[in-house]
Amino acid sequence: MSKRRELDEDDVRIRPGRGKSRPRSKERPSHDDATPGFITAVDRGRFTLALGTPDSPGTELYAVKARELGRKGVVVGDSVAVVGDLSGAPDTLARVVRVEPRVTSLRRSADDDDPIERVLVANADQLVIVTALADPEPRPRMIDRCLVAAYDSGLDPLLVLTKSDLHPADDLLSMYGDLGVPYVVTHRIKPDPLDISDLAARLAGRVSVMIGHSGVGKSTLVNALVPDADRAIGRVNVVTGRGRHTSTSAVALRLPGGGWVVDTPGVRSFGLAHVDPQRVIKAFPDLEAGTDDCPRACTHDEEECALDAWVAQGHAGSGGVARLESLRRLLRSRAGGDDAPLPDEGR
Repeated sequence: MSKRRELDEDDVRIRPGRGKSRPRSKERPSHDDATPGFITAVDRGRFTLALGTPDSPGTELYAVKARELGRKGVVVGDSVAVVGDLSGAPDTLARVVRVEPRVTSLRRSADDDDPIERVLVANADQLVIVTALADPEPRPRMIDRCLVAAYDSGLDPLLVLTKSDLHPADDLLSMYGDLGVPYVVTHRIKPDPLDISDLAARLAGRVSVMIGHSGVGKSTLVNALVPDADRAIGRVNVVTGRGRHTSTSAVALRLPGGGWVVDTPGVRSFGLAHVDPQRVIKAFPDLEAGTDDCPRACTHDEEECALDAWVAQGHAGSGGVARLESLRRLLRSRAGGDDAPLPDEGR
């Protein structure tokens, strides 16, 4: 007859749950010793970054986002803190553990009825709007919308007109003279190389974002500015007059003379549903003071707007009327229609 031993709690095997074998601590490391970095490219959850700052970049390496960041987005231009393997050696990955507050954010929405905005590039200080004077034809309403995005985001706009050997720039420049938008006109007379000296001078020491329709010569400019960039160059469809997307994601490239240029994919629309007119008008200090007597929630493009009286009294100078109309044209551009070519008049 066998003897049965009585079991106690020490004999019972507790099997861990299917999740974690021990509860996670709510305390997270502070990462006070993390190294600063600067995101230069984003590709399917992996990030290319340069250690240091845009003014003093160091080793280039690859990283992933730490779990504690959750769904917090990371975009090109973000200043971040990284830990882990910072050697930049092949097959190594660091971890992005913190995204620093953004100084500027270039944003757009999917369309004009979508209030959800998407950050394209962070911490840039200049928006370079590239448009061709011909092949494909310029689209002023798209330029207007890019200008609105620049003013809304606190970026300085720069208009770059390409292919002036195919059509003069006077017609298009006359539309923006009252806004005082700085510009550069480029041209190529084969077999001479593209002259980019003026453009390079305006980009030196700055973080600039290049944006424009496909086929306007954006990648050609980037390759001329950064000789080893090797950005793919597209062609314009002879039937539709539209370019083919060649840049598939934003990437920040270091300029030989200092500074960075961010090349972005070609765009055919730029949603501005998120834009507040008050943020745009702050870029026009000669007109902003005239809005003090505007009705609440004034769009600055209505009969009750106080800007008309302000300009009529001469507060905005002799060119105030034309400048106010140019501003209102920009504000009206938020309501769609950004893909129309330049009208035939004057061309």
